[in-house]
Amino acid sequence: MIQKRNFIGLFALFAVFFYAPLTYSQTAPAKTDTTKAKTETAPAKTENKSKLFEESATDSDYLVAIEKAGEVLESAHNDTEFDGNSHHLFGEIKRTQSKLDLILTSLKGANPNVRNQQMYRIVLKEIEQELNEQNTAINARNLALEKIKGRVIELRKDKTLMGLLTDTIKRKQFKKEFANLKNRYLSTDSLMTKNQGILNDNKRLTVERKIAVSNALITVESKLEQSGISMLKREYPALWSTSDSTSKKIVGQNIKAKVIIEENVASYYLSYKAGSLIFLVLLMGALGWYIARNLRYLRNNGHAENLAQFNFKYLNRGVILPVSVIGLNIAVVSNLYAPAMFIELIQLVLLVLLTFLFKRDWSTTSMRNWLLLLVLFFVLCFLDLFIAVGFIQRCAFIVINILGVRYGFVQIKTLKDQLYYKGFFKWATIIFIGLNVLAILNNLFGRVSLANMLSITAFISLTQIVALSVLLKMVLEIILLQIYTTRVKRDIEKIFDFESLSETLKKPFIIVISYMWIIVIAANLNIWESLRAGLSTLLSHPNTIGSITFTLGNIVLFFIIIWVAHLLQNYVAYFFGEVDDENEENINKKQHSKLLITRLVVLICGYLLAVAASGMPLDKLSILLGALGVGVGLGLQSVVNNFVSGIILIFDKPIQIGDVINIASESGRVKSMGLRTTKINSANGAEIIIPNGNLLSQNITNWTYTDNYKLVEITAEVSGEIMPEEINTLILSSLEGMDLVNNTKPPQIYYTAIADGKFKLQIKFWCSIYRTEEIVSSARQVLFSNFKAKGVTIAT
Repeated sequence: MIQKRNFIGLFALFAVFFYAPLTYSQTAPAKTDTTKAKTETAPAKTENKSKLFEESATDSDYLVAIEKAGEVLESAHNDTEFDGNSHHLFGEIKRTQSKLDLILTSLKGANPNVRNQQMYRIVLKEIEQELNEQNTAINARNLALEKIKGRVIELRKDKTLMGLLTDTIKRKQFKKEFANLKNRYLSTDSLMTKNQGILNDNKRLTVERKIAVSNALITVESKLEQSGISMLKREYPALWSTSDSTSKKIVGQNIKAKVIIEENVASYYLSYKAGSLIFLVLLMGALGWYIARNLRYLRNNGHAENLAQFNFKYLNRGVILPVSVIGLNIAVVSNLYAPAMFIELIQLVLLVLLTFLFKRDWSTTSMRNWLLLLVLFFVLCFLDLFIAVGFIQRCAFIVINILGVRYGFVQIKTLKDQLYYKGFFKWATIIFIGLNVLAILNNLFGRVSLANMLSITAFISLTQIVALSVLLKMVLEIILLQIYTTRVKRDIEKIFDFESLSETLKKPFIIVISYMWIIVIAANLNIWESLRAGLSTLLSHPNTIGSITFTLGNIVLFFIIIWVAHLLQNYVAYFFGEVDDENEENINKKQHSKLLITRLVVLICGYLLAVAASGMPLDKLSILLGALGVGVGLGLQSVVNNFVSGIILIFDKPIQIGDVINIASESGRVKSMGLRTTKINSANGAEIIIPNGNLLSQNITNWTYTDNYKLVEITAEVSGEIMPEEINTLILSSLEGMDLVNNTKPPQIYYTAIADGKFKLQIKFWCSIYRTEEIVSSARQVLFSNFKAKGVTIAT
């Protein structure tokens, strides 16, 4: 209203000017006569007045003032126009309205199951936030209009323009200019009034929608509270007090109506989560391409049949089914607040795909029991989604729960024997039986929402642990496939100890699938949000010790990041085809050096990230570093010395993994290099652990610094009728026929004594340092056989 009054006042001001010519034409003659009379009566005074210092505006000043006013009105008109952001805001307001209408309609007709209510609550809260943001944006645009009006009102302070408005003679002179100014003003005033009305209408709509969202949230929270785990409140009469006289026609109509509602809700959720779902599909597509590429490489190079030795159950049957199972497992966990139809449909599709995977390996009894579980779960989902609560539905739920209890005691054992990981199956069985029993009791006494929720959770908890066991096996198979493919590309065809490697790799993944299983169960029981909120409150609560303030969350995050960093640096070698039982001759020293640097970078980044995540202030960190410096000075010199020496060894590379070295009285092959110690495998099988500081402070003989060959010597005595030239030829041909001898460097033959029929000589040749004794032994045998075939005796 204030804005409108300001413009009315300004319009009145301009009206005085716009209608001034009419006033001027009526009053000008009288004014002329008066002026003439005054001139006649006082001619001397007029003539004697000086005009040298009289203040007056020229026509140019008036034109500048009019032009300035026109520019202000023109800019006000342009700024009043809605820009692209404003039109985007109005589009967002319309989309918010369509989302709200769908949610409000679904709230009236959908079954009050926990999944739908959780999704409604999340979406309503997001809509509420959107409405607050839209309301803020509308207020900002209203404020912008106020400022635009202020700029127009500022024209009143222009003395030249106001003087022109009061000068009736000059107004007539600039009649055309004022007419253009009037048109600009009217156009700006009309546009501003129109846009002001649009903003006010949208503001009114946002306020009404906020009220509707608030009421809907109260309804949803009430339904979720009714579904809470409490057996003291009754929603419906006890089962023995219930009668169901609903006709089949009405039941059919109800099913049809609920199918439409659930379809709309699921469709909305698909559009609502389209971005994340598309990303998941692309991620699974990339994973499928990666697996298919490795399988194709092995198949093209004749190594595909070796995969059977790794006990692959899933990757040897193609790519589409395993990747789909992985994607659906992720979809179940990442869509905790999806509507019931969406999540239960994903669960059913996942179980059907698992059935195709199990069909070949599982026994007939196990497959029959698995299919029975699927049928019970399907019927349970249908009853939960599309059948209204009544006597028939409650009885059907109880029948399924009773069958579930029997299944848990009798038939479930056949599934456990077929799983790769059986660790959680005992707990899954207990939860399955317990939730079915609780569902029966709650249903009997009228707690129908809770009974339905417990029934669905019981079956999801059991089927999900089966799916997660398959997921664990698939992930391990993908890692083993990567390791084997990389080794084949390096021409290493040896089958490594995959069983012990799988046992090592699956430990961290067991933690991951445990977390996935727990949150799925908690989300279906409607307690995940409360658990997360309570845990968040506990972890974010500030604690103070002295002058240091910290939270448990920061400490937990610190240790988690450290654990992950050490885990990555331990396992990063596997993705490059490196395993612990690597053959000495196949070691790629450059790759090992890169791996060491990668591990060092991972550790350093992990520790830096952990310190940053802990929230420790820099001043407190400087105190800690100072204390650490004192500790180094007092008693940690050797630790720091070994650490720094390890970094020097990594970058300077005097020795590398796989090198054969002599240090002091110890000799052997370098097995591993860490930041503190280096492990050496001796010839007798002992593992020697040497601090890195000792390696740098002592002389090291590195037999494989340049290459992996060693010059060996055999002393021989030849007896018989033979000439030295024949001896040389026979020795060279014998050594050339041996694969383990390096023939790029010719053998050397030296005669230390020559007599009639007797020759003493030294035979030197190059061979692999990793198999020296084996090669020397083979060379003695070959020389003995070849010389004996010539009728000559040789003693070595």
